[in-house]
Formats: sequence, C-alpha cells, structure tokens
Amino acid sequence: MVFRTIAIAIFLTLPANAQVEEDTQKVEEELEIIDIHNADPEQIALDSYLWLKRPLFVFADTPYDPRFIEQISLLQSLPEELIERDVTIFTDTDPSESSELRNDLRPRGFALILIGKDGSVKLRKPFPWNVRELSRAIDKMPLRQQELRSR
Repeated sequence: MVFRTIAIAIFLTLPANAQVEEDTQKVEEELEIIDIHNADPEQIALDSYLWLKRPLFVFADTPYDPRFIEQISLLQSLPEELIERDVTIFTDTDPSESSELRNDLRPRGFALILIGKDGSVKLRKPFPWNVRELSRAIDKMPLRQQELRSR
C-alpha cells in the first residue's frame, strides 16, 4: 500500500519536473543584443533571420542618449519575454558610420523598430517602449497567434 502511494506520488510529479526543465532551458538562453558596428556581416544579414527571429532595432545618435539607455534597460529587465517571442536586439548608436540597415530603416535620432519574421517593419516608435508593450504588440501579430496555437 505504501509502495503504491509512493509510486503514484512520483508519477504525478513527473510532468511538473518536465515543465521545470523546459522552463530552465528557456531561461538559460540569453537575450541576444548585437551592436551593428561590431558584428560580423553574417550576424546582421536580415535574410538569415527571416521566419526565425524578430529583429528589434534600437537606434540613437549617441550611446549616451537617455532614451537609448532607458530602452536597453527596459529590454534587459524581462529578457525571458523577448526570448520567448524570438526577439534579437540590434543597436546602432553611430550615425556617422552609415550602415546599410540605417540607410534602409532611416531612423531620425532615437528610434525603436521591430521587424516581423516575414521581414517587414511591424512597429516604429520615436520613444522607449517597455517589454510588456512590445510583447502585446508581438502577440497581436498573426504569425505569433499561429505560433501560440501550434504549441
């Protein structure tokens, strides 16, 4: 009788342990923040992210821009939310080093630009946004809705 009780208790905790291991693996992933000017060209080729990741660009005219500092801080406050939504962050704080991405996206001063997995611009903001606002915007996208249904 005692053996049966122990066996049932172990059996009931197995799914919970599997969920804890899965959550741990997600948390162990690190939020990817790539400085466009210090990255390999392969890292910033948007074609390599197509249908895999959602690139999020944070542009500023200087790394000391208070909006840039606030935005990076906000993004780092809830990294698991962004990791779960397949977001990769790119930063560019030097307009004098004209990059192809800067020319294509045409930021003016500070800009937060989200690219969807389909490669199109989904969001453009001239001020910092917190992770909850970004998460809500991403969660409303049809592809994200499809991802949630297929899980």
